[in-house]
Amino acid sequence: RMETDCNPMELPNNTGFEDDSDYRDFEGTDVKDMRLEAEAVVNDVLFAVSNMFVSKTLPCAEDVAYINVETRERNRYCLELTEAGLRVVAYDFDQTDDRLQTPYHETVYSLLDSLSPAYREVFGNALLQRLEALKKDSQS
Repeated sequence: RMETDCNPMELPNNTGFEDDSDYRDFEGTDVKDMRLEAEAVVNDVLFAVSNMFVSKTLPCAEDVAYINVETRERNRYCLELTEAGLRVVAYDFDQTDDRLQTPYHETVYSLLDSLSPAYREVFGNALLQRLEALKKDSQS
């Protein structure tokens, strides 16, 4: 009678997927999460700022992404997006300044609200128009 304990650490690690680029990130499916999250953030508020895009220069990782934003007041910021939220890490595109100790914001809305009065106005007006449209729809 033969007893065999199967130690998962001894199982072959070669699944045959390694060479197929479609599956390369399969094991660590979180890898693109922050970049996707950053893209969603940009798409959400792009209409209310002058310019906003995910940084292609600063490294994105599964736990961090960087977003460049230029407010309607023409102020430039580099934002860091992590699980903790969003915060300003520099006052220019594609930069980080370790000396900056800015607070984290849970949402891009509250962060931009604190940085840009013009953002607040544009976003508020868009919200009002949306509410007016909903009101008209419910009355017809």
